[in-house]
Amino acid sequence: MARVKVRTGKRLRPEKEDNQFDVIVVGSGMGGLANAALLSLLGYKVAVLEQHYTAGGFTHAYHRNGYEWDVGVHYIGEVHKPSTLRRVFDVISESRLKWAEMEPEYDRIILGEEEYGFVAGRDNFANMLKQRFPGEEKAIDDYIELIREISRKTPKFFAGQAMPPWLARVYNLVRPMLVPKEFFQSTREVLEGMTNNQQLISVLTGQWGDYGQAPADAAFLMHALIAKHYLAGGAYPVGGSSDIARSIIPTIQKSGGEVFTYADVEEILVKGNKAYGVRLTGGHELYADRIVSNAGFYNTTQRLLPNDVKQKLGVEKWNEQVQLSSSHFGIYAGFKGTAEELGINTTNLWIYPDGKHEENLQRFHDDPEQDFPIVYISFPSAKDPDWNNRYPGKSTVEIVTMAKHEWFEQWKDETWGQRGEEYEAIKEKFSQRLLEVLFKRMPQLRDALDYYELSTPLSTDWFQKASKGEIYGLDHFVDRFKKPFLHPVTPVKNLYMTGADVMTAGVGGALMAGLMTTCAMQGRKANEVLKLLKEYQEPVSAAVPEGA
Repeated sequence: MARVKVRTGKRLRPEKEDNQFDVIVVGSGMGGLANAALLSLLGYKVAVLEQHYTAGGFTHAYHRNGYEWDVGVHYIGEVHKPSTLRRVFDVISESRLKWAEMEPEYDRIILGEEEYGFVAGRDNFANMLKQRFPGEEKAIDDYIELIREISRKTPKFFAGQAMPPWLARVYNLVRPMLVPKEFFQSTREVLEGMTNNQQLISVLTGQWGDYGQAPADAAFLMHALIAKHYLAGGAYPVGGSSDIARSIIPTIQKSGGEVFTYADVEEILVKGNKAYGVRLTGGHELYADRIVSNAGFYNTTQRLLPNDVKQKLGVEKWNEQVQLSSSHFGIYAGFKGTAEELGINTTNLWIYPDGKHEENLQRFHDDPEQDFPIVYISFPSAKDPDWNNRYPGKSTVEIVTMAKHEWFEQWKDETWGQRGEEYEAIKEKFSQRLLEVLFKRMPQLRDALDYYELSTPLSTDWFQKASKGEIYGLDHFVDRFKKPFLHPVTPVKNLYMTGADVMTAGVGGALMAGLMTTCAMQGRKANEVLKLLKEYQEPVSAAVPEGA
């Protein structure tokens, strides 16, 4: 069995480390790692500060009771073939990060008794829909062409994020004339303008859990990016999701930087409206010419900025204009037996009571005893070709559904693992309900179950420093993309933001935010960043160094 190493990053011992850097990045999620790696390739010494015991944000993995699970990287599109996304990953990992393509059927949408297999390839997707929905051929062709057009025009839509804020404001005034009107409409609004077939709409929106917002609320932009993202299929990191951070960290170290864990930032230091460092919990201070927050918009404006800066900027008014995304329950289960022995494959399952997504979600939010509005089931061990080298004779399953932070408010100030019997009893009740959804679908797994645990919104708060258990940062209402304060360049000089909140949810959105923030930081030298992508060539040897 191969040596299992899931944790990444270096534990910060302030007395033994430098306290002066070119750039400090707060938070080691995908946006922060991408930003730090690109800056390092440009010669900057970057310190990435992660409050958790391991780096990666929602791309990290954890090990418990002889198993390993990812916490957010269930599948990624467009990286198993030439694409902008793949190129950025190759540049920041110097090709150490490898991808395994999933089986052709990447998602199966289950609406009550009806099932729809999403198979990789635009024609496969279109043909399946046309067979199941005769008479809707034009709507289906128009839909596929529209999501492709949205994807093509997305760089134009987000171009302002790489500009100085004043120029971005001007650009965004003319933006509606440069991109299709659907960029400024909700998902349901657009789809109901294309077809009256509600079952077809329910199938097309069957991946709404990938951004956590029902079709009536979510911007069509967010839906289209996800749908197009997976049209060519899905992929998974070889070696598990922790390999994302593990493969990028050596790039950050090349210019003298480091990714530090156990480095909880208490406050960004600001003097004369200029950021110059951070104060860690415990009082130690680190300094840099520029500070980047990858901690999310709410954490940045509510927790990290000094009170006088908050008042001067009027951040309360900003926060009133956006809202946090949904929270969730997550089952992490381990089974005795290989994927082959257990009849597991790589296809994700999206299980719904029926196609009434908004009604089912509202009913569950009002009464958690009602049917789950959505259950997503992923089989990470089957997706990773290196899994059997690390965990022979074992398999893992992850089950996700929506939850509300308010259901657990009474325990929000309690320590993880010490919240008492009532909390554990509620967790066990939801655990059994979610496991039954799995066993109904795959009864052969019932007797093979070896271990399981359930995360709640409070788990997300505890490990990810979330505010209300949110997993996708800010919600993706249409108006969110019009807010000038969701820009990489903040009104505080030398303070920047990156991550999903300045672009879109998901690993791909956060990755591209890292790129956009780096361009914004470089200003007139932004072409140097794009040059890294354009001129990149894979090294002769792309092995990950030991101990990274």
